[in-house]
Amino acid sequence: MIPFGNLKKHYVSIKQDIDETIFRVLNRGWFILGEEVEKFEKEFSNFCGKKYGVGVGNGTDALILALKALNIGEGDEVITVPNTAIPTVSAIISTGAKPRFVDIGEDYLIDVKKIEKAINENTKAIIPVHLFGQACDMDPIIKISERYNLAIIEDCCQAHGAEYKGKRVPISDIGCFSFYPSKNLGGFGDGGMILTDYESLYNKLKMMRNYGQSDKYHAESQGQNTRLDELQAAILRTKLRYLNGWNEKRRKYASLYSSLLKDTKIDTPIENKGKNHIYHLYVIRSKERDKLQEYLKSKGIGTAIHYPIPLHLQKAYKYLGYKEGDFPLSEKYQKEILSLPIYPELTEEEIKEVIKTVKDFS
Repeated sequence: MIPFGNLKKHYVSIKQDIDETIFRVLNRGWFILGEEVEKFEKEFSNFCGKKYGVGVGNGTDALILALKALNIGEGDEVITVPNTAIPTVSAIISTGAKPRFVDIGEDYLIDVKKIEKAINENTKAIIPVHLFGQACDMDPIIKISERYNLAIIEDCCQAHGAEYKGKRVPISDIGCFSFYPSKNLGGFGDGGMILTDYESLYNKLKMMRNYGQSDKYHAESQGQNTRLDELQAAILRTKLRYLNGWNEKRRKYASLYSSLLKDTKIDTPIENKGKNHIYHLYVIRSKERDKLQEYLKSKGIGTAIHYPIPLHLQKAYKYLGYKEGDFPLSEKYQKEILSLPIYPELTEEEIKEVIKTVKDFS
């Protein structure tokens, strides 16, 4: 049996460090917006090469607060892709703004050549999604944003440590992360963070995450309750020390997958030049995806589909007015993609067993 993920095995691999971390927080007796959050904000922002970090309750809230901090709301439009997780779009809609979709390229990332055609007088921002662990082509996106005076909010929720031309994401104005347990850097519950180089934005976001308070019981702006708690921050601080090694293990396994599946009917991921793909997910394509998934399941191998229905065809978003055929590559690939197991606690023998089973099917 090779499960798609194994969070218990992940915990056991660093059990002593995690247990000591948890007891440290419990013994201190301070659980909300304390020393652990402050230190993790500094450590994670340093890791990503940004000046400031604001810990929040989850990755969705990170996107919502980033949009609101940039005064994006009712009547505004935000460009993004239809082949992302639901939270990317639900965050946009939560502000009162409207998502405007752009199709993807063969690497599953936003097709930068199609962005300008989607811009109109209501467009206020672009959310490029660094999907599956690979960074979008940010240079042309930044040029477009400057030409049309648009904000960029990078969805980095699957890209902890991913690089673009030697720099870790986010590359531009602001980046949003999730620390959901299955992420490359995941907590033992929900958590998120917003990174930026702008001090004024940092100060605004700090207030917004805590009811808009500049100090206890003194509200200076509209805000909400979305705070990264001390326990999660402490766990994430501990795990951050391992992240580079874990990412390298993922890259090693991805290379093994790609090299040994090269001569099959399976389409393996494209890793673009000048990027450090950290393989949050290893996503293949097969024209017989459903049969392949069932075959792997029958052999005790877990898989997943990220994601089975593009967002423009989801029931909840029909009101946006899109129809089948509007985004051909997103629609085509959603019928073919399949995520194979890839996490640091796997062994090389298990990866080879998955490869052998895929080959036996194809």
